[in-house]
Amino acid sequence: MKAGTAQKLVLNMISTTLMIRLGKVIGNRMVDMQLSNNKLIDRGAKMVMDATGLNAEEANKLLQEKGSVRKAIDSFKK
Repeated sequence: MKAGTAQKLVLNMISTTLMIRLGKVIGNRMVDMQLSNNKLIDRGAKMVMDATGLNAEEANKLLQEKGSVRKAIDSFKK
């Protein structure tokens, strides 16, 4: 049990470091995710709301229009 927990921690650290170095993270959120189901779309809309200050409806519309969290946030900032 302890070895499995240690292995999981190490693998999580490696994958987190890799995602940061690849630039897939803004702040403490991974924004380059595939919006493949309703749960991930809702999570993405919440990230857009937090980053831009938009309400839920506007954030969801912007997210659907741009197709990704990063593009939605970047387009709002410009």
